[in-house]
Amino acid sequence: MFDGYDSCSEDTSSSSSSDESEEEVAPLQSNLPIIKNNGQVYTYPDGKSGMATCEMCGMVGVRDAFYSKTKRFCSVSCSRSYSSNSKKASILARLQGKPPTKRAKVLQKQPLVAKLAAYAQYQATLKNQVVNKTAVSVEGFSWGSYITSNNLSAAPVSCFRHAPMGNCWGDISEGVRVEVPNTDHNLSPKVFWIAGIVKLAGYNALLRYEGFENDSSLDFWCNICGPDVHPVGWCASSGKPLVPPQTIQHKYTNWKAFLVKRLTGAKTLPPDFSQKVSDSMQYPIKPSMRVEVVDKTHLCRTRVAIVDSVIGGRLRLVYEESEDKTDDFWCHMYSPLIHHIGWSRAIGHRFKRTDILKKQESNCDAPPHLFIKVKDVDQGTEWFKEGMKLEAIDPLNLSAICVATIRKVLAEGFLMIGIDGSEAADGSDWFCYHASSPSIFPVGFCEINKIELTPPRGYTKLPFKWFDYLRETGSVAAPVKFFNKEVPNHGFRVGMKLEAVDLMEPRLVCVATVTRIIHRLLRIHFDGWEDEYDQWVDCESPDLYPVGWCQLTGYPLQPPAPPGKNVSVQDQLGKSPEARTAVTTLASRWRPLPVK
Repeated sequence: MFDGYDSCSEDTSSSSSSDESEEEVAPLQSNLPIIKNNGQVYTYPDGKSGMATCEMCGMVGVRDAFYSKTKRFCSVSCSRSYSSNSKKASILARLQGKPPTKRAKVLQKQPLVAKLAAYAQYQATLKNQVVNKTAVSVEGFSWGSYITSNNLSAAPVSCFRHAPMGNCWGDISEGVRVEVPNTDHNLSPKVFWIAGIVKLAGYNALLRYEGFENDSSLDFWCNICGPDVHPVGWCASSGKPLVPPQTIQHKYTNWKAFLVKRLTGAKTLPPDFSQKVSDSMQYPIKPSMRVEVVDKTHLCRTRVAIVDSVIGGRLRLVYEESEDKTDDFWCHMYSPLIHHIGWSRAIGHRFKRTDILKKQESNCDAPPHLFIKVKDVDQGTEWFKEGMKLEAIDPLNLSAICVATIRKVLAEGFLMIGIDGSEAADGSDWFCYHASSPSIFPVGFCEINKIELTPPRGYTKLPFKWFDYLRETGSVAAPVKFFNKEVPNHGFRVGMKLEAVDLMEPRLVCVATVTRIIHRLLRIHFDGWEDEYDQWVDCESPDLYPVGWCQLTGYPLQPPAPPGKNVSVQDQLGKSPEARTAVTTLASRWRPLPVK
């Protein structure tokens, strides 16, 4: 990492922050050229963005302000019309049994970046239309079969401190014995038998009944935290029958002696295991509580939202002004995106005041102590300052680490950051990271760790060199000592399987793999999808879960996309054409994923 850029230019001073509640914010004082297109305002480093012609209507305009990565359409409506026409041919091909094209595949999984950036525009367009947001069916997917057939490994539960049992998983490992229902018998009542853990995959365990020795013919997977898994001795204390499986019943005449011999010195679950599971699934944030959460249409500010439901610690938040409760946002209760009421005012963050005149009596403010406390920092004379350069994960394209600038220094260690070359003129796409956030890095982090750094949009001097860029922009790099260097012993390994939130559409939890580890930073790949959907995520992110978490909490799991197999018309049209078009028609700032 480099710390010698301070000599490249003079330092800039930080400014005090203030509470801003207006819908419209005064434009930034900038010498960058301002370009208007279809009602949107953008700034570019050089003003020589080139021109493009819309393939639908023939309109000529600024190329970088056109929609889609290929810059083929001038507006949402043109892109939608083109997509609607091409969709018919795609459906016909599917009905004829032809495999889905890469384009169709991308459209099916295309992340709803609108969840964070263009949702308001998209909903206005669909005002009188019904958008089917049904998730992909998990029917037919089994973690056990997936793990066994591919000889895969999964991240242990102890890697996920925020997940149920994450802090008290203890010595649960291969060889531990449990009492489980015996399915190999012809008796009418429910009976049990003892089984040993052959392999662990998150909460799931491959079990083998005692007495089968090396015979794996009746091995089965189950969730260790499920209601039918008990410590050895539970049947005796509960008056439940222990009956050996019918397949091996003939092997021994004295099963009691066999069990005494086999279980002497063996480990089992703690006696209070089920109680610990139950306690770990109690969540302090409850429905009807009010919180402040990031405004997905303007990342630079927060809004009041109501907790609609809680599943496994994940919250469905409905913005307070949404009368039909469709304007929602999903995140974990420990997400850095949510805060207690009054947080924005306290630190000087922008806040959108609600138009609700009277708060419903059933809604109460979530107490501040329920939220994760950030690390205390000393904002003394040596601290981050406005204009300093750094590298940051782009919250609107989590596969990219970008050249970024500190745009505002808030209280309590919070920073407003913008992505160089892509910022809206009014700063509406600035985003808030704490100084201790694992999502910001000192200049040179990507180069040292052999990560591709995304240069500013429109920057032509490639390959990008930080020394040259700092000199050209008259900027300084944020000192390395300001950044969080703590790397916990997280336990993740490359190749481990887990369940991860698709943060571009945060209601979805998907089958995923750790493909790269850089200190505490994990590269998360969604199984069955192209690498362009990967996300950089911190090892302690509350959006990562052990294998089996969805089954345990009742949350729907998105299975891998099957490569080379037909996708049904129902699955392909799970989102309406308009919804899919909204995803692919974001303006240049939001870097839509490629549609080829």
